[in-house]
Amino acid sequence: MSSLEGRSPTSHERRTGEPWDASYADGPAPWDLERPQPALVRVASEFRGRLLDAGCGTGENALFAAGLGLPVRGFDVAPRALAVAREKALARGLSVDFVLADALDLAGLGRPFATVLDCGLFHTFDAQERPKYVAGLAAVTEPGGTLHLLCFSDQGPETGPHPVSREQVGAAFRPETGWEVGRIVPERVETRYHEHGAPAWLATIVRR
Repeated sequence: MSSLEGRSPTSHERRTGEPWDASYADGPAPWDLERPQPALVRVASEFRGRLLDAGCGTGENALFAAGLGLPVRGFDVAPRALAVAREKALARGLSVDFVLADALDLAGLGRPFATVLDCGLFHTFDAQERPKYVAGLAAVTEPGGTLHLLCFSDQGPETGPHPVSREQVGAAFRPETGWEVGRIVPERVETRYHEHGAPAWLATIVRR
């Protein structure tokens, strides 16, 4: 996927009035820690097979997974983020296939993946966009494959800008969508603006 010409802006982009790529125009984005998310590191023992990092940003989670010896593809809609990710991969001597892709149109990503990471992407979609995203992920995840989803929670103080409830996560990945929720547990998602992290859900969801 080399071009996203004609892509419709997401609800987040319409709300902010800027494309996702603008988040990387003046230095690191708020969610760019320059290291992998600790919550995902803690479940890394469950990663297996070909891994997809959905909304990979500048690639820290994808590069972490590649360092574990897994074949990894990361996609994002922001060319600036992907350019930084590729530079990091080269500097660290790691092989990751970083590609430009629209999360609401995942046709063309290649053969199905055994593990999928979503760190902060799902919660940016509104109720109308989520079914298309969930279906797209199902199409590129092999049966029995696992999605590890980290998203802002609506529980507690200092919630992130797109908080969702446990029920909303469960409803989005209900069985008729091709998924089965294994667990949804409270976590923290680290950002540049939350000293101790923001409330989050960490969900483990299996492709049926």
